[in-house]
Amino acid sequence: MERAIITVRNLEHRFGDLQAVDDISFEVLQGEIFSFLGPNGAGKSTTINLLTTLMKVQKGEAIVAGHNVATDSRSVRRSIGIVFQNEVLDRDLTVRETLEFHGMIYQVPREKRREIIEDLLEIVDLGSKRNVRTKYLSGGMKRRLEIARGLMTRPKILFLDEPTIGLDPQTRLKIWEHIREINDSGTTIFLTTHYMDEADNLSDRIAIIDNGKIIVTETPDNLKQSLGRDVIRINTGDNRAATSLLKNNSHDLSISRSDDGITLITEKDGSSVLPSILNLLNGAGIDLLNVDVKKPTLDEVFVHYTGREIRDEPTDKVQPRPRPHRRR
Repeated sequence: MERAIITVRNLEHRFGDLQAVDDISFEVLQGEIFSFLGPNGAGKSTTINLLTTLMKVQKGEAIVAGHNVATDSRSVRRSIGIVFQNEVLDRDLTVRETLEFHGMIYQVPREKRREIIEDLLEIVDLGSKRNVRTKYLSGGMKRRLEIARGLMTRPKILFLDEPTIGLDPQTRLKIWEHIREINDSGTTIFLTTHYMDEADNLSDRIAIIDNGKIIVTETPDNLKQSLGRDVIRINTGDNRAATSLLKNNSHDLSISRSDDGITLITEKDGSSVLPSILNLLNGAGIDLLNVDVKKPTLDEVFVHYTGREIRDEPTDKVQPRPRPHRRR
């Protein structure tokens, strides 16, 4: 039976009038890649800050690697690695010095430190950059270095907060490869992202979070299958009128409207449903501009469960500054 390595019960957190985390409960299983999927401001980073002891728990309980976050924060920190959403590197240190310094802070013995650094440089493909100052690294290389730094203490859990934000598609794919390799070596990954493809390709399970609440938690495949058999996307000359018409006359369809058109989800074969939709629109004098029938994606899943699409929005109004870990 799979064992939970993170257990969260009724966790809440407020910044003044802002309810950033709203009574969430979930488990992360040992050895899995677990993802929080949601827009900026959904509560993803706040939750990670709570689980990694960077913020005090106001209400609820969180157990990380067998330790209570509120009462045994030191043991929690010894069990985890963190890669923050924003870059946190000393620009004047070299790649090797960055890892060396981090290992010294955590009192990793010198010989063990050297061995780990060599392993990590190979894992993140930075061996040829070991003596390069971090200010001269590309964005992708800096991200890989931060991942390596998070692994210096050989943590049981690695927290990755938006690990590929702002990176180009090719670099993102490379980061994904490294994340999979790290997970294959036995490290549990807790990932936050607002990228659908990232959550879909990397995750064993996904928790959709919005406005501080977890809406649903499932595997990517089960989330997509939960919508039904097919997704029909249409765009008409009057999407507002078409949506109202279809909702009143097509009771076996799940229907939602967005800026991109109308999404209809059916448990039947999409091609068999399409003729009746076209007849309704034609009868009402509404022009059909385009139509597409396909299997559900995480985009449709998110719209179905939250009623809106993910947009790049401003981050949480209050972002705590990470405090440095004390020497142990």
